[in-house]
Amino acid sequence: MQNRLTIKDIARLSGVGKSTVSRVLNNESGVSQHTRERVEAVVNQHGFSPSRSARAMRGQSDKVVAIIVSRLDSRSENLAVQTMLPAFYAQGYDPIMMESQFSTERVEEHLQMLSRRNVDGIVLFGFTGVTQELLAVWQSSLVLLARDANGISSVCYDDEGAIRILMENLYARGHRYISFLGVPHCDITTGKRRHDAYLAFCQQHHLEPRSVLPGLGMKQGYEHVAQVLSPNTTALLCATDSLALGASKYLQEQRIDNLQLASVGNTPLITFLHPEIITVDPGYAQAGRQAAAQLIDQINDRASPRQIVVPARLV
Repeated sequence: MQNRLTIKDIARLSGVGKSTVSRVLNNESGVSQHTRERVEAVVNQHGFSPSRSARAMRGQSDKVVAIIVSRLDSRSENLAVQTMLPAFYAQGYDPIMMESQFSTERVEEHLQMLSRRNVDGIVLFGFTGVTQELLAVWQSSLVLLARDANGISSVCYDDEGAIRILMENLYARGHRYISFLGVPHCDITTGKRRHDAYLAFCQQHHLEPRSVLPGLGMKQGYEHVAQVLSPNTTALLCATDSLALGASKYLQEQRIDNLQLASVGNTPLITFLHPEIITVDPGYAQAGRQAAAQLIDQINDRASPRQIVVPARLV
């Protein structure tokens, strides 16, 4: 029955006046504890939440957006969030942060809660398992980041282009034995698309591919890099900066200093610790700005859902 009742209905069911209900909803003083509890019981029983227009008339902030990240400790997602926040603040929106931990069930729970809270819109960092059916009800007020979906706004990175730029750079430097450290294909973007782009370049230039796809993190890079090294290997391309950091640690411990590393990310940590690594910036910061701008435009009926691809650039 959410939003079907009015403040007048709540007042009638509670046996109090409309002004008393309003004070309870606004958490104002001047209401006895017994009366407050009686009103709150009726509100909770009927799942009531004030309409947006009613909240606006009371002068309350009605401009709330949610940002659902995959991991709070993700360097790439944090770079995107850092540019979203000023864009939302500038337009008077209050952002709230949530974390999915790559759980579809958790995303569903978050979306249900956000629906009850009547948030204006959502930026969701997408991953494999987030279906269009799950997002359909939010079509006009959601932007999917890092993945695409038909009929829903998305801001994606050019995964194929990022790998192609790095492979072209390494090839131009004379490297002909380039190995690849990546992410399993169950991750469509960082995993399958980046690996496929590596294989396509190898096929086009008659290079022998040598790859392993352990996962996203530094530990996976450290533990699996040896599997793609051969006596002929002169360069190693990593699908993420985290993999490159792990691989670099292994190479240092093994005193291997004649191998050129390359990675997708250009995160501050890798550029500070390892400026010798060739990196491509996928456009994390730009993606955050564009996602915020697209969501604000959709909320205000200035734009329809669309797909945006952020170009990668060699640093």
